[in-house]
Formats: sequence, structure tokens, C-alpha cells
Amino acid sequence: MIHFERMDQIGLIRLDRPERMNCLDYPTLVELQQLVDTVRQDATIRVVIFTGTGKAFSAGADLKERTTLTEHEVRRNVEAIRDVFTNIADLPQPTIAAVNGHALGGGFEWMLACDFRIIVEGALVGLTETSFGIIPGAGGTQRLPRLIGETRAKELIFTAKKIDAATAERYGIVSRVVPTVDELMPVCLAFAGEMLRNGPVAIRQAKQAIDQGLDHPLSEGLKIETAAYEVVIPTEDRMEALRAFAEKRTPQFQGK
Repeated sequence: MIHFERMDQIGLIRLDRPERMNCLDYPTLVELQQLVDTVRQDATIRVVIFTGTGKAFSAGADLKERTTLTEHEVRRNVEAIRDVFTNIADLPQPTIAAVNGHALGGGFEWMLACDFRIIVEGALVGLTETSFGIIPGAGGTQRLPRLIGETRAKELIFTAKKIDAATAERYGIVSRVVPTVDELMPVCLAFAGEMLRNGPVAIRQAKQAIDQGLDHPLSEGLKIETAAYEVVIPTEDRMEALRAFAEKRTPQFQGK
């Protein structure tokens, strides 16, 4: 259901249920959680890319499965999808959602949990849950307003509307639209490569400082930044960067 591919220092996680529009049933969520846990522990993986197979990134919860579940099992599934997306958001590595097609409901929430979102033209995105008599339950009511503001987020959630890639870019939901699926992964890999040129410890600490600081007043955020900076001071990477600068060469970071 889910494939993992390693490309040097990049980990690619691909959801492969094209016959179900990459919907997220419970076994898929368990498998995704296991992969995310594995990636978290591997410091040699410095960027993680998530994508789907076929015409959809993910159409969200598997409604065919949902019709067979008890209320207890529905709560289990909602907790599982919320937890796995929270764990994706909390990964120490930068994450990229390579949105190869429609991202609806939980699929939209999945891409919101990533640091960056790059989408193919023709894809539609939206939090469609209220049209099914439920609400976004995997972080959508919290991450979307933080990303684009309260009013616009309420508009998208209350109307359950689907927006195209260009509108998603204009709203600030995605950072880039690419013309075709064939161009999507090369663009994402090139972007990942830009980050790989920099110090891996520094990238992780910068991500931690940003993510944690956003939940605090500026004065507290500056303390979080200071603590993150303390981690990079004793690293060999910092000294290597200084040597490389003096010797007018590209630094060779080791993540130490």
C-alpha cells in the first residue's frame, strides 16, 4: 500500500492505492505511522517527500471502509489519522508534499502537515468534511487558519469547496504549481537538493525553533531560538563551514 524509496539523503514515501484514490483506511494509517517512525530515527535521511500514485495525492478517509465501522472504530481511525499527521508535522527533517493530484479531506490535512507543498496543475484541494456531516478531524481546523488566516479557512471549511492549484497558490497554501506530473518530482528533488547543501544539524534546529516558537510570544520564541543556536555551536559542521569559507571552497557537512 505504501512504498518507501531512498534516494541518497532523501526519503520518498509514496501512497499506492490508486484504485481507491489513495484513501486512508486503517491498515494504511498503521503502515504510514510505522514508516514515519522509521524515518524519524534515521539521521542520514535529511529531507522527506510524500506523494501518491495515480490521479490523486489522497482523497482522505476511506468512506467505503467507514460505512462498515462501529462508532468506536470511527474514533480509532480519527485518532490514528490525527496522530500520524501530527507525527509528520513533528518530524525533525524538512518535509515536502509532492501533490500529484487531488487532495481532499484527510488528503488536504496530510499536505498541511508537511513543511512545503508543491502541486501539479489540474489538482483540486479542499476540506470537504462538512459536506459529509463531519468536521476536519486530522488537524485541518487548526493548521489551515494558522497558514492562511481565520476568515479564509472558515470559508473553505464551512463551504466544503474545492479550489484549484492556482487558487491554492494565491491563498498561500502551496508554494509552487508545476504544469505536469512528469515535472513534479524533479522540481521537488531540486528543492530538496537546495536544502541538502546546507548543514543538517542547522536545518533541524531551525525547523524546531520555528515550529516551537510559533506557539509562543516573541520573547519566549527568542529563548527557543537561543536554545536551538546553542546546539549548533559545538558542532563540527560549524567549524567546517568556517574552514570552507576561509579556503574558498564548498563545505562538506557531516551532520555532526
